[in-house]
Amino acid sequence: MGEEMSGIDTESYGENGHDRIDYVFKVVVIGDSAVGKTQLLSRFAKNEFRFDSKSTIGVEFQTRTVSIAGKVIKAQIWDTAGQERYRAVTSAYYRGALGAMLVYDITKRQSFDHVAKWVEELRAHANHSIVIMLIGNKADLAGDMRAVPIENAVDFAQDQGLFFSETSALSGDNVDGAFLRLLEEIHGVIAKRKALERGGGDLIGNNLNGTSNAALYTGSSKKIHVMPSGSGCALEDVSDLKKPSACSC
Repeated sequence: MGEEMSGIDTESYGENGHDRIDYVFKVVVIGDSAVGKTQLLSRFAKNEFRFDSKSTIGVEFQTRTVSIAGKVIKAQIWDTAGQERYRAVTSAYYRGALGAMLVYDITKRQSFDHVAKWVEELRAHANHSIVIMLIGNKADLAGDMRAVPIENAVDFAQDQGLFFSETSALSGDNVDGAFLRLLEEIHGVIAKRKALERGGGDLIGNNLNGTSNAALYTGSSKKIHVMPSGSGCALEDVSDLKKPSACSC
């Protein structure tokens, strides 16, 4: 995709300081069916875990607003169905995504084996500079049920230039930290872009003349960051959580 990667700058839309939203970041949560994508989103957005959760059909999204580096960031997080029959529908929603949570189940080797295809699909449909966090979910089952050694995931993330964390949607372990780290990295990319724009010069001119955006974003999103179990995050949550909204497209 040749479009320039950008957050949606909405600073002028706020009616007062409390309502101000500086950026809206679109994030997609992808991976095979039944790896816990919806539960991860529910845990991050509403701090809930639903034992009666059903497979997502099509696309749903939820939002959460946080403060990062003095900016109010509204994360619009899209939950895409993992079933193959919905892939043609959900692929359209990669457009405009600044970040992606790529989720596999640490107890199901096949879900990890498919991660490479998901990365390929992301890079085919999303912006070249999308920030990707690889998530090994269901870490609460890591004992005898583990089917994916953490070393395998670390090696893959290192090779692909991804961030990596293991999480548990059930216990909530690492969920906030992983999402917030992703948003922090996206903000870093946007801040870098704005700095380049303020500097003007040949870099921006070259980009407008067709240079790949990836050349402009060579920062931390290309480095693996392994988040240890139980890691916290100092980012500030500044909003009430929104209810999910389903798309009937």
